[in-house]
Amino acid sequence: MSYSSYGSGAATWQERLEEKCREAQLHPPVFQIMSDRRGGRTAWSSTVTVQGQNIAARFWYDGQHVNNAKEDAAEVALKHLVGSNPGSPQQSRSRW
Repeated sequence: MSYSSYGSGAATWQERLEEKCREAQLHPPVFQIMSDRRGGRTAWSSTVTVQGQNIAARFWYDGQHVNNAKEDAAEVALKHLVGSNPGSPQQSRSRW
């Protein structure tokens, strides 16, 4: 199963991560927004805490797109959770 097909096509990465946490009986993800002043502008990013781990978004975003930072962090966290699951299809395929 590819990450892009995980869950319903209309679900956001944040919704998919929340669902995965519910399925695994983990605490809900906790997002934190951070900013960094860069010249005359401010860049925004996010981290998400899942299973006691802080997972950072890959990119920084303009203030109008702060939700994209949360989506980015949620995508990274979900891929981490699915990849760390011993029964995940991705790891099973590597044994073929």
